[in-house]
Parts: sequence; C-alpha cells; structure tokens
Amino acid sequence: MKTLFIIIFLLQFPLIRAQNNPPKEDTTKLKTEQLKEVILLGHTMLGSKFEIKNKTGSASYTSTEDLKKFSFTDINRTLQSIPGVNLYEEDGFGLRPNISLRGTSPERSAKINLMEDGVLIAPAPYSAPAAYYFPTIGRMEALEVLKGSSQIQYGPYTTGGAINMISSQIPDEFSGRMSITAGTYNSKNTQMIIGDSYKNFGFVTDYFNYNSDGFKNLDGGGNTGFDKSDYSAKFRLNTNIDAKTYQSLTFKIQYSEEKANETYLGLTDEDFEKNPYRRYRASSEDVMNAEHQQYQLTHLIKLSPSLVVNTTGYLNKFKRNWYKLDDVNLGERVSINKILTSPEDFPMEYQSLLGNDNTPLDALGIKANNRIYTSNGIQSVAKLNWGTNWLQTLEAGIRYHEDDEDRFQWVDRYAFQNKELIRTSVGEKGTDANRISNAKALATHLLYTLQIDNLTLTPGLRYENIRLGRVDYGKNDPSRIGEDLATLENNVDVWIPGIGANYRFNNDFSIFGGVHKGFSPPSNTPGQNAEKSINYELGTRFNHKGIQGELVGYYNDYQNLLGSDLAATGGTGSLDQFNAGEVRVSGIEFLLKYNFLQNATEQFKLPITLSYTLTDTEFLTNFDSNEDIYGVVSIGDEIPYIAKNQLSVVVGLQHKKFDINLNSRYVGAFRTKAGSGPIPKDFKVGSNFIMDLSAQYFLNKRITLSSNVINLLDNTYVVSRVPAGLRPGHPFGINFSFAYQL
Repeated sequence: MKTLFIIIFLLQFPLIRAQNNPPKEDTTKLKTEQLKEVILLGHTMLGSKFEIKNKTGSASYTSTEDLKKFSFTDINRTLQSIPGVNLYEEDGFGLRPNISLRGTSPERSAKINLMEDGVLIAPAPYSAPAAYYFPTIGRMEALEVLKGSSQIQYGPYTTGGAINMISSQIPDEFSGRMSITAGTYNSKNTQMIIGDSYKNFGFVTDYFNYNSDGFKNLDGGGNTGFDKSDYSAKFRLNTNIDAKTYQSLTFKIQYSEEKANETYLGLTDEDFEKNPYRRYRASSEDVMNAEHQQYQLTHLIKLSPSLVVNTTGYLNKFKRNWYKLDDVNLGERVSINKILTSPEDFPMEYQSLLGNDNTPLDALGIKANNRIYTSNGIQSVAKLNWGTNWLQTLEAGIRYHEDDEDRFQWVDRYAFQNKELIRTSVGEKGTDANRISNAKALATHLLYTLQIDNLTLTPGLRYENIRLGRVDYGKNDPSRIGEDLATLENNVDVWIPGIGANYRFNNDFSIFGGVHKGFSPPSNTPGQNAEKSINYELGTRFNHKGIQGELVGYYNDYQNLLGSDLAATGGTGSLDQFNAGEVRVSGIEFLLKYNFLQNATEQFKLPITLSYTLTDTEFLTNFDSNEDIYGVVSIGDEIPYIAKNQLSVVVGLQHKKFDINLNSRYVGAFRTKAGSGPIPKDFKVGSNFIMDLSAQYFLNKRITLSSNVINLLDNTYVVSRVPAGLRPGHPFGINFSFAYQL
C-alpha cells in the first residue's frame, strides 16, 4: 500500500511538467465559484464562515488560514478555542483524543459524529465507536463543528454535535506546497501537496509525516514517541462546467501507518510530584502498531440549477495491535489502574512496575489488544432549492451502513531479570478476547429550510434503523470452530425530530434557537435502551462596531444516559454499556472577536478572539456502577471528566509581511469520578493555564518561515487520571518551519 501511494505521487510529475506547455484543450480552467457551488455540497457541513450567519444552531468553521496560524498537529489544541467543546488530553500529542460536545461523555470521542469529508470516520461508528483512530489534523484544509438542532441531518449521535474534517481539496489551478518542521524532542513534520485542475480532470496528492521521540523519560532508556505517515490522493473526472447536466466522479484513497511507543501506564501521585515525565520500566514493551485505509467514490450530478444529488460509496479499514501492560500477578491478578490508584495497598505490585528487582516468572501481563475494524456503506443526499419571495430548500438523505470490530486478543506474560523485561510465556492468540461485534444501519433524514424575509425555519426529521450484534467464540476456541458460541442481538428503531429558527433583525444582529431529540445507539445487549434526551438552545449573533460574537445557552435533558466500560477510562475494555439514568446538562457558550486597530491603520491588525464555555452537569437518579469512572452515583453528582469552566484568548498581530499569535487557555479543575461538592484530591485533575505562541514571516509570495512554541511558560500540569495513573500535558517545546508554495 505504501509503495502504491509513492507511485501515485510520482506519477503526478509528468503532469506538472506538462502544465507549462499543455495542449490547447487543457488550458481552460474550471471557474472556481461555479465549481465550488456544486462540489462543496458533498463533503462539507458548512463550506465557509459565511454560512454560519444564517444557521439555526450553533456552528463553527476553522479555515485553512486559521489552521496555518499555529500549524498544530494536535486536534486538542486545534479545538480548544471553540466554545462548547470539552476534552481531556492523554498522550500530549493528540493521537487519540477524548472529545465531548456540550457535556457528552468524552471518553475516546465515542458520543459525537466524527467525519472526514462528510463520511463517518470512527473505526466502527455504530458497533465500536471509541475512536482509537483519528485523522491526521495536519493534512486538513478546514474544520467544521455543528451543535444543536442544526446538526440533526448527521447521525447517529445527535445529542452533542458533529465534527467534520475537510482534507486537502483539488485546487482549481496548478498549485503545491512543501513544508518541513523540526523542533524539540526530535519532533519533525513533513508535508508535500500537489494538485491541478483541467477542463475535465483534477487531482491532488498529499503526503504528511509527523514523528517525535516523545517528552517522557523511560526508566532504563528508550523511545517514548511515535511515527505516523499519511498518504492521500483524489482524482476527479467531470463534464464541462457549462454542460446542461453537470456531473463529476471523484475517487479518494488514503492510507496511514503509525507506530507509537505509547502506554496506558501512568504515575502515582507521589511519583508525579517528583518527575511528571517519568515512565516506569514495566512499560518498555508497550507499542501501538496501526494501519488505516480509506476509499471513497463520489458521484455528483446537477440535474438542474436548483437540484443537486451527491452520492458517496465508502470503505474504511483499520487494524491495530496496542501491545501494552495490563496487570501484575504475584498470586492474584491486579490491574495497573488499581495499583496506581492505591499503591499503598499493593506495594509488591508497585515495585514490580519499577523493575528494579527481579520478579517471579509470568509476573507481568502484557495484552495484545489486537483488533480489526471495517466500516463501509453508501450515502446519498439530494438538495432542491426553489422560491423567489419565500426561499425554500429541501434536503433528503439516505445512508446504508455496515461496520464491525473483530477482537482477537491474547496476553503474554513477562518477568524482570536484571532490570530487563523478559517474555516468559507466550499467550495463545484469541484466548483473551475472541469475538466480533457488528452493526447494520439504515438512516434517512429530511431537512426543510424556509426563509421568509428575515426569518429562517428548519424543521427536520431523522430515522435510524439499527441492528447490533455480537458473536463471541469464547476464550477456549481460538480456531473459531463455534463449539462454545454465544450470540447477542439488539434492534433499534427510532425517529429523531428537531426544529430550529433564526431571525435576523438586521445584518448585525440575529437570534436563533431550536429543540431536537438527542440519541446515541445502545450496545448489542438485547433489550438495552438507547441514550435519549430532549435538547434546547437559544442564542444570538451580533456585530456592533466591529465587535463580533455569539452567545448561546443550552439545556440537555437526558431521560437515559449510557456509560461504557472502556479500558481507556480504567475499565476492563469490554465496551459493555450500562444505564446511568436521568441527567441534566446545561451550559453557556460565548465567543467574541474584535480588531483593536480596525479604525487606526490598514497596515496592521490586532485581532483578539475570546471564547468561554460553562458546562454544568447533574445526575438526577441514584445508581451503583462497577466502573471506576462513575462508581456509586447519587442525585446531584456531576459527570466526571467535564470541566465546568473553560476560557480561551487568542491575540494576534498581523501585517502583510508577518503574523504573530498568542493562544492562552484556562481549563478549570474537573473530577475523575462522579461526585458533588469539593473534589477530593484522589479524584481530581487540577486546573491549568497554558499559552502557545506562533509566528510567521512571509519572505515572499512563495516562502514562509515560521515557528511555534507549545506551552510557552513550561507549566507542569495533569491532564487525566486514566487509563491508569496520572498523565502530564506537553511541556515546553519549540518548532521551526520552512514552507514553499508552488
């Protein structure tokens, strides 16, 4: 696969050379405005910042220029200034983020719609949605976030919202970009993009690699970083732009490979105080090996000036084996989470993690979390516009989707001998987990938009028919003969209505609001109810003397919240869900933008962007959970891993020759187990204040020199207590970059 992408990339160079003297019939370039009008429908939710103004729900669009300001390869840092986004870090590089929208459970971003170019991108969105794969944000051209009733056409998760990442698009004329970045911890990024469009053909190829030796120090030495390469290409065939019936066929292919020396093993509180960037010797064999493939074939047809149909068939494949320490057994198996939570209760097991002394044979269990995911389907969206005085749009969509997760796991046993981790027993494959979870789903939606003068109404209806199943071969049948087969099946049939409204008093002031049904699929346990809620929002957008902003209040009323047993949150990793009962989540989202030099000079700009998020959560029922992240829950307790207060301030200084930006953010303390009142120290992640700095110097139209500083003040801070023990955020780091635009 890697060789295939290199060949595809190199094949473009004859086209590049030929473009200097192309045949006469190839010199006619597509008209950008007309082309975007019909093509953008298929892979975007918004398409531009302009579209936000009339949205009947809260929305955010991060453009190419915005992404270039800081050149982040960490999705956590990219999202941090968007109101309504809650997240907690894990590895310091954003490889496997934990994202929440409006208080949904953040663990592995499993309760939001994650999309790339309009297609669900989680490994198995229905049957195993925990996002152990996340697209490379460094190769994205734009980022879209929808919340509230405005995202009801995207599912199946309709409570919090949807995030769509737009990858490098086929340009309307020959262009390319090459950038090289190097920095602390031997971190490096390399990107090469080349693309062009002719009268009836267009293409783009994108190569992106980022790697680092890591900022953690492994006892005894060793690499704690990662290396990830991402290859993608798009090829488009199209009719003439002025054809009576415009059509295009676009093929997208993407492949990535990753090796990350990452672990679930964190630190005890005492060890974190001494050295937050330490890693115990017992994690020396921990490594994630992963490959991802994506194929998309998109057909677009413009049947008339008012009717466009976009159809995409897609196939995503993801396989990974996260080989990582799971337990210590000195007579009784103890999980690493229990050891680090209460080291005083397990002193011998704790000493085994340090590896300073020899241990009994088979003392440490390293689990091969070997899984293969497949996600495929076909989706079609038709959009019809009509009317003169009353502008009307009807969007109808349908998607048939299948996905599955194949777990074939085993545990090898290790021991320490002379401070070296030696494998003492080889586990038989399939004897830890040996099952396939699967899902088939048919989803349809209708969204009607009516614009009468300054009023916009968007009633919508979504339908999901889902069959969730599991085939468990058991730990004693690695050959999958079926001698001890156990099956599960759960069926869901749900209608998801919603309505939104936006009233524009003038070009500078509008109010919007909506109500919609929130939904998340249950697990494959027969009879288990889905997660459901009724969600309300009311907001305003304003522009007064250059002060632009948005203020939104929302209230999500859960009738049934679902929790999941994830290893990433200190659980067993079974993915079994459990009912968490009635919950209330409410909040305020505030965004403000202003250029302090708008009336003083045209040569300089001094923009400031301020965003604030208040998230208030409360359980309305009592229940007893075996999961560490919840525990025994009482009425009035708060949902764990949701910070109540978040504040972000971005200050820039812009000139035609340079661009400087300072990004500061405050994240309030949050609890790591459900509770109320003051947060106990053992169940707390403290607040933090982090600043990032970036600078770009435009040497000429083609060459840009830039630098970005991560954690400018070099603050030491905790980001989580899961999967097992305390984990640090990224320390001070500085990177320098050279970019050349063709």
